[in-house]
Amino acid sequence: MNDSQSFFLKTKPSKLFMLAAIPGGISMLASSLYGVFESIFVGKFLGTTAFAAFGMAFPFVIMNFALAELVGVGSSVPISIFIGQKEDEKANNYFTCSILLTIFTGILSGLLIFFGAPIFLSWMGAEGKLLEYAVNYLRIYALFSPIVPLMFSVDNYLRISGKLKTSMGLNIAFSVVTIGLELLFIKVIGWELNGAAFGTCIAMTAGVVFAIAMFLPGKLQLKFVKPRFSKEMIAQIYKNGFAPFLTNISGRLFSIIMNILLLKFGGEPGVAIYAVVMTLAGIVEQLLYGVVDSLQPAIGCNFGAEHFDRVKKIERYIFTTAASISFVGAAVMFLFPSTIATPFLEDLSLLDLAVYAIKISSVTYLIKWLGTAIQCFFMALEKPLQAMVISVSSACVFPMILIPILLPFELTGLWWNYPLAALLASVLAVIILIANKNKLFIPSENQNLAETEDEEL
Repeated sequence: MNDSQSFFLKTKPSKLFMLAAIPGGISMLASSLYGVFESIFVGKFLGTTAFAAFGMAFPFVIMNFALAELVGVGSSVPISIFIGQKEDEKANNYFTCSILLTIFTGILSGLLIFFGAPIFLSWMGAEGKLLEYAVNYLRIYALFSPIVPLMFSVDNYLRISGKLKTSMGLNIAFSVVTIGLELLFIKVIGWELNGAAFGTCIAMTAGVVFAIAMFLPGKLQLKFVKPRFSKEMIAQIYKNGFAPFLTNISGRLFSIIMNILLLKFGGEPGVAIYAVVMTLAGIVEQLLYGVVDSLQPAIGCNFGAEHFDRVKKIERYIFTTAASISFVGAAVMFLFPSTIATPFLEDLSLLDLAVYAIKISSVTYLIKWLGTAIQCFFMALEKPLQAMVISVSSACVFPMILIPILLPFELTGLWWNYPLAALLASVLAVIILIANKNKLFIPSENQNLAETEDEEL
């Protein structure tokens, strides 16, 4: 048994939780902090129009990253299970093929974003300086698209290999470098919104190069091998990754619709304030996701080894911690909205509206944690259908259903969409969990893939 297997299968669940969840949470918190500073730099130094352009363009950036996450998350689950089953050769092949698939996907999505940006943003109602800012921002991300999305995949693979502290250090370093570069490019050199895109992309590229270099010597749990693609492997990767992918895509499509409506009812200030709310949401959700996602390799590995009691114990820690993080986040946002919003706004006449929106959005985190934890639990047990139903309902289905109901309330209705959708999604998640409670620890058909995976393309 190698070090990674021993760590996930033999470490006491309470200790395993602490050793994995703390670095995972810190990693994602560090990643979210760069987004906070980016929003502050854009809002304070460049003004409302640039901030609105940033808010309108960013959903497309996340959609681009979602294509990489489709492969990264989709491969991480079976890789963890293969490690638990001591199928190292198959785990290494999935790892190698997934890196190549992510690069290829990045090339295609980069081309689509580069040439489609002016069309997409014009459809949303952007024009003049708002359109110019947003298009240039997106096109810079498109140029880096073959490499930058790998950042999320290699971070997963480092954690699977047991390099939790390395993953944490990489994310902290990435955030620090990004903040420094964006401050340099925006404030000192004067590249305006383009500087924010260049700063992030350069830092991410450096992070990817560093992480890939960690795997090249062949001393980690996962190793590069001669790739052997198969229909079954690709189908399994896309099946497992489809839930988070669809969540991101549908969620960003909803964000695009929200931006269109906000531009209609609140103008550029409405879009800018929505960017503030989403930035704050990113802090809580990234920290929450970091804790939950950091335990997925451990759950998958123990599930593959059929150590079901350990899986249940780990999940109890996850649910308790997820609730605690969310309640603290909700309290801070509700009690100190003015203090939180002020650093983002060049025009302080928008502060009252921002405070109102932040207080409403804080309610989300009293309930959203439950749906998120249950969704990730199903993902780790390789139950992608249940995870997909929960995630898509939360990100798009319920928010879209609520739009016509809340639209008569204009901006107030738009602000309330997020917490009400979270409530409905959490109720649905609990119902699905109860309905599947007797089936959770029956290994899925995908775990028998090893017997049929060798059919080559």
